[in-house]
Amino acid sequence: MKISTVEYAGTVVKSDGPIPGDLPQVAFSGRSNVGKSSLINTLLRRHRSKIARVSSTPGKTQALNFYRVNDRFFLLDLPGFGYARVPKAMRNQWRGLIEGYLARDVDLRGVVHLVDARHDPTPQDLQMLDFLAQLGMPTLVVLTKIDKLKRNQRARSIARAAERLGVDAEQLLPFSSKSGEGRDELLGAIEDLLTAESDA
Repeated sequence: MKISTVEYAGTVVKSDGPIPGDLPQVAFSGRSNVGKSSLINTLLRRHRSKIARVSSTPGKTQALNFYRVNDRFFLLDLPGFGYARVPKAMRNQWRGLIEGYLARDVDLRGVVHLVDARHDPTPQDLQMLDFLAQLGMPTLVVLTKIDKLKRNQRARSIARAAERLGVDAEQLLPFSSKSGEGRDELLGAIEDLLTAESDA
């Protein structure tokens, strides 16, 4: 997939809020500070004029942000979850927003869930993946910040994540927003999600 056009399409602050169009959607989820905004900007090749806000303060994304890509699909940036400094009531509100949206009858083709390669998947990661499995939602797990690991650390990190998540290591996609590693593979996976539904 080649990225030709990207534009911000709108923000939804309630799980039942109106979606800004009828294009199919691919959602991106993950804990706060997992590098989601950086990944999205690398994926969409938005380096000079960043479209997803990158912040040193985790938990910056507090709503559902939609980006129209190639006039073909919406890339949906979900709020980061699990950040301890955010009040519990707000964390619960975000969780309700995320889970309420994911359970809606919308044209959501799949979810890309991000896990920091430097750390083991957290209980919140496992809860999210279990929730997606209950929905029967196609899900791809991406290991972010892979460039921050040495070669021997990298293999151990992938093996640990696969064991904790209960998946084969081949199902995990290493990604680096710095080097661009994994970008083409992730775009290919999104292409597969978009075409699989239309071929069904």
